[in-house]
Amino acid sequence: MRRMESAGLLSCFVAQRHPLTPSKSGSHIAMTTTIDPTQADPNAHNGEENTMPSFGQRPGHRVFIETYGCQMNLADSELMGGILGTSGYTAAPNHDEADVILINTCAVRERAEERVFGRLSHLLRYKHARPEVILGVTGCMAERLREDITERAPYVDLVVGPDAYRRLPKLIAESQEVENDPVVDVKLDRDETYEGLSPKRTPGISGWVTVQRGCDKFCTFCIVPFVRGRERGVAPDEVLRQCRDLAERGYREVTLLGQTVNSYRHEDTDFADLLELLVDVDGLERIRFTSPYPTDFTPKLIETMATHDEICNYLHLPLQSGSDDVLERMKRRYTSGEFLDLVGQIRETIPDIAMSTDIIVGFPGESDEDYQQTVDLLEEVRFDFAYLFKYSERDGTNAARQLEDDVGEDVKGERLSSLIERQEEISGEVFKNRVGQTVQVMVIGESKRDAQDLCGRSDDFKMTVFPRPDDRELNPGDFVDVRVTDATSHTLLGEPVFR
Repeated sequence: MRRMESAGLLSCFVAQRHPLTPSKSGSHIAMTTTIDPTQADPNAHNGEENTMPSFGQRPGHRVFIETYGCQMNLADSELMGGILGTSGYTAAPNHDEADVILINTCAVRERAEERVFGRLSHLLRYKHARPEVILGVTGCMAERLREDITERAPYVDLVVGPDAYRRLPKLIAESQEVENDPVVDVKLDRDETYEGLSPKRTPGISGWVTVQRGCDKFCTFCIVPFVRGRERGVAPDEVLRQCRDLAERGYREVTLLGQTVNSYRHEDTDFADLLELLVDVDGLERIRFTSPYPTDFTPKLIETMATHDEICNYLHLPLQSGSDDVLERMKRRYTSGEFLDLVGQIRETIPDIAMSTDIIVGFPGESDEDYQQTVDLLEEVRFDFAYLFKYSERDGTNAARQLEDDVGEDVKGERLSSLIERQEEISGEVFKNRVGQTVQVMVIGESKRDAQDLCGRSDDFKMTVFPRPDDRELNPGDFVDVRVTDATSHTLLGEPVFR
């Protein structure tokens, strides 16, 4: 991330969060994935694919994984793929040929969990056709609803929490031997960071590395600390090993993952120190991270971001609300004024940094005045884009136990619609500011709308579309300068520039 002489905010989009939308994506062993943009999503990719290397088919050892949720769930599925691959398991090309079907789940929204139960009912047909098929539930939902799963879906053979993946081959073997009772392992482990294990990755140009597991913040609306356990950082040498492995495989970009990633600490190494280690990895051109927590942003980290071109010029900084009263009920540990001060410090050091955020409307007790304070802060900060959604009570959270969900659904809906409309206007305005400027784009591939166009992302995370050049070939992972000639509210449009 480089220092800039003048400000120039980038264009963006507004996204409502929709858990378990029907898009699919692949990652290890055979996997389909549904990304939930409950966090900013720098690496969502669509299309079902088998990403586990094929070593031939072993009867009883063919696995198909479906993944629901955020990037961390997808990273966990890659981890499971690596663990299973080293134990002799291979990829099933589809459900019909799978001996083991695993659903890696999300617990952020109740609706997400209900849809997983529906999916389990659908997958039951494979057990009817072949009773020896093992059907398992892994991840956050397994941790949270282990008893509900075994009661509502008694045909499930395996229930595995996010800290038990290292034992997955043994657990599968046990479930193949037990005819009636499901095998359950959901014990949380404060020491488990999966050090020394190698994920099975989809060949590509952008990958992710989990640097922190669990969370200690206990925001009242969030279930994560209860299903992923307490916060612990992955050893720096392990993070460095995985990033070097990505580079050796041809990846050009890495996203570091953690629930509050900038609160990372391992012994004497903090997050700024970790970034300093990673910028020297040969072959990695871009480093991103998500999602940071406002109060853990230090001057040292801001300076580190400003110093290194490899650290991307984009920051997702969750706000959640512009009202101090609501922030206190959320247990967010900062005030709106402190958030604004932080944004000012970051922009003073990195003036053209692009920023996005998360905002919840209709949180318990949110008054008209509270909501207006959120609108006012949105106007003042002028985020490039925002993930906006209305509050939905989550069973098991402190908010569900302690606060009455007293804002009507119609009021929530009206506030959300109004906020989306205003953010769209802001996004369009800041996006237009890029017209006439030149951005460096990492090519992703062919544009979905026109085969004559290519697309890629700018350093500051903007989708950019430009004509395929006639005189040279550009491949995924190549970098090209693009002069921005036009813009939509979501996309930069331009012409490639070759010097």
